[in-house]
Amino acid sequence: MSDEETAGTGVPHLFGRQLKRLRTWAGMGRAELGARTGYSESTIASFEQGRRIPSGQFVAKADDALGGHGVLLEMVEELERAQYPAFFRDAAKLEKEAVALHVFAVQGVPGLLQTEDYARSVFAMWRPALEEETIEQRVAARLARQAILARKPMPTVSFVMEESVLRKRLGGVAVARRQLEQILLVGRRRDVHLQVMPDDEEHAALGGPFTLIETMKGRRIAYVEAHTHSRLFTDRRTVRELEEQYNLLRAQALTPRESLAYVGKLLGET
Repeated sequence: MSDEETAGTGVPHLFGRQLKRLRTWAGMGRAELGARTGYSESTIASFEQGRRIPSGQFVAKADDALGGHGVLLEMVEELERAQYPAFFRDAAKLEKEAVALHVFAVQGVPGLLQTEDYARSVFAMWRPALEEETIEQRVAARLARQAILARKPMPTVSFVMEESVLRKRLGGVAVARRQLEQILLVGRRRDVHLQVMPDDEEHAALGGPFTLIETMKGRRIAYVEAHTHSRLFTDRRTVRELEEQYNLLRAQALTPRESLAYVGKLLGET
């Protein structure tokens, strides 16, 4: 199902009908529900029409305000999945539950490290162009993924980024500076390992970006990015090959200390 179909006839639309039904039964107008939940009347209308995907916080407040007895809350997990492009939904669920994440990036800063402005610039450049509401929805979903970095216990997280990723001034100089500052902030944490692959270094993963995921149950999975045909691999042979590539990447890249020094140098030049 395409993103447009998902937005028009899938989970967001079903949630919107349930929300409107409960609001009508409660004899409450959109303005009043908005006041009780902290949203505008027009936003409530967007939720009811399935044009915008609500946050879990809104769903909880609306269910309580309308006496839904958990009817709306039952849809939170599916609404969270619907925030992402179809090709990333399964990976997003696995990422949220991961005990280890290892990311190799060659095109842009990994989503887990992106600032709000950088993420917005990424989605604004998509073609065909995305609607403004869709852009804001995708930005919110991307930032929500970063909650994993505050989880306790936090999963083992590492990043290897090609040097060219850091040199791209996506969104302009101000956005680029804030993004470099964010990378330094996260990279200095003791539980995060961040490395830069110099552009002049030949390496073992010329096939493109990928993420290695380990779940609480010990499953090892690889997510390989390839435009809108990105996919998850669970067969041991493919996953092992990518694990081997990642191990070689870490050996060939700058050390974490050298990498942070390099990012700081770029920040000073930007």
